[in-house]
Amino acid sequence: MTNTSLFDLTSTESVTDAEHSNQFSLDALQQHKQEGLDLAVRARWAALAVVAVLLLILNPRWEMIYPLFLLGLLALNGWVLRRVGRVGQSNSELAFIFIDVVLLAFAVLAPNPLLADEWPTAFVYEFNAFLYFFVTLMLGGLSYSWRTIMALGHWGAGAWLIGSAVIWWFGVTYPEMTAGIRIALPDHQFMADMIDPNRVDWGRRVQEVVVYLICAYTLALSVRRFERLVLGNAKLERARTNLSRYFSPTMVDELSQNDEPLKQIRTQDVAVMFVDIVGFTTWSANREPREVIDLLRQFHGMMEGEVFAHGGTLDKYLGDGLMATFGTPLTSDTDATRAVQCARAMGLAVEQWNAQRVARNEPRIEASFGVHFGPVVMGDIGANRLEFAVIGNTVNVASRLEALTRSLSASLVISDECYARVVAESDSKNPTLADLIQRDGQVIRGLAQAQTVWMQAR
Repeated sequence: MTNTSLFDLTSTESVTDAEHSNQFSLDALQQHKQEGLDLAVRARWAALAVVAVLLLILNPRWEMIYPLFLLGLLALNGWVLRRVGRVGQSNSELAFIFIDVVLLAFAVLAPNPLLADEWPTAFVYEFNAFLYFFVTLMLGGLSYSWRTIMALGHWGAGAWLIGSAVIWWFGVTYPEMTAGIRIALPDHQFMADMIDPNRVDWGRRVQEVVVYLICAYTLALSVRRFERLVLGNAKLERARTNLSRYFSPTMVDELSQNDEPLKQIRTQDVAVMFVDIVGFTTWSANREPREVIDLLRQFHGMMEGEVFAHGGTLDKYLGDGLMATFGTPLTSDTDATRAVQCARAMGLAVEQWNAQRVARNEPRIEASFGVHFGPVVMGDIGANRLEFAVIGNTVNVASRLEALTRSLSASLVISDECYARVVAESDSKNPTLADLIQRDGQVIRGLAQAQTVWMQAR
């Protein structure tokens, strides 16, 4: 049976906060956030450049150097935020977000010290400067972090109210202006209050903050939902990556488009292949562990590549060998042919590998292959941790055909059933069957009668 775990391959449990502990998902979210921060910084610089040009057009005076300087500080702070931003709680990122908010509040509320004109400090509200807080909030959304949005929302609202309180308490006022407006509008005191340049107008200030917080909470919720979507997609991508460890890319595409295709218990004819390194136990007895592992990684990498190149399924690794199937989970009209072609391609790959090893004064590695075609039972086994199993006598026979290569001095042995199936899939002149030698009367454990096999001499 296989060791392919469906829990690892196709789990579809819901995305929860616990998934934040999954490094794969966090890495994906971190990549999205970093891309978002890069975009936010560029958008910030573009927005600040537009504001700077607008200021110069509306106020072409040298006193505009002061607000341009503050815009430069905001641009610089955005660059720092890009450098320190990361997924989750980051004290340094929060600190620079706080600096960002304070800088913006100071820029829009504090009077320009270079201006010669004198007017009430509260007159700054006539410029509707609070709109720039919404621009900052919007740019913060590009970071894909709901924490950033919430920080901008709360601190922005707080900075605006505190700044307004400072203006209300310490701001410069000109009572004669208020008196003059009241004299000019004796019958419209409400209108006089509305246009009073000394008036902070707390009702309007609170209304601005409430609307701002509503926008912040809505945007934070949207970003939070997007974050959960990214985590969910990362989990699906991880499942797809795990599938690709066992199935060919074409088969992964097929499995990804079907709902739980591996859970269907069924019997079907497939080709089963076993691969093994001849004399591996003796070879590895006096070798360093690192050398042994390096050799296995190279060998498995070559074999795995050929399995996938021929549309097979990597069932499991078996120490120095592996088991592969052709026709699982979905059959085709060329399963046996592809299995034999894969075995012969594996043999050629080993020969090319040996040429490189000999050039490095390293010993040759001999591999053996056994292929059988017949019925197997496929489906899930297990209770809590499901495994996709391919079981049946066909699997046992394929394993024993591989073991038969030793006594036959062969590199490849295929069953007569597999040979006949390749002929049925094409014809007897199929080059896949070239140079195979027929050997009758082979006793294979588990089968009542002696069998005919086909071999490729070593």
